[in-house]
Amino acid sequence: MKAWMMIVGITSLVALGSFLIRPREDLRWVKRLNLPRWLAVIEPAIPVIWTIVFSCGAGSAILIWQQNPGTLRTWLLMASYLLLEIVTVAYIPVTLRLQSLAIGTVLGGVGVGLGILLTIAVSFIHGGAGLLLLPYLLWSPIGTYATRKLINLNPEAI
Repeated sequence: MKAWMMIVGITSLVALGSFLIRPREDLRWVKRLNLPRWLAVIEPAIPVIWTIVFSCGAGSAILIWQQNPGTLRTWLLMASYLLLEIVTVAYIPVTLRLQSLAIGTVLGGVGVGLGILLTIAVSFIHGGAGLLLLPYLLWSPIGTYATRKLINLNPEAI
């Protein structure tokens, strides 16, 4: 199997895996939250946005792998991509399970930090790989900001 197939497959499995760990009672909690009006406008686009973000991340990982396949540094970067994706997809199930917007904000912030570090690291190896992480760096802070704003509207959901 080719490396790009493995990267796309793992990215897809991790991204879709978060859907398997969402109990119904947690979804009821979300439906009770007060949402800002502007969130309702962008909410339908969120799945498309994350699909683009994860696709670009996989493309970035593929470029890095192709640059130096199988080296220790490349394997460490692949682990970093995986960690970033796990932290990112953990946001929804962990926030819902713990019913805590504060935890969601922390996970979002950790994702932003990891995304910045990964972007810097890969940009020195392949500029295009760094550019492909820009959608993550643009969108992830928006999601984290939205979660933080939800705390203001739902102080009981900290």
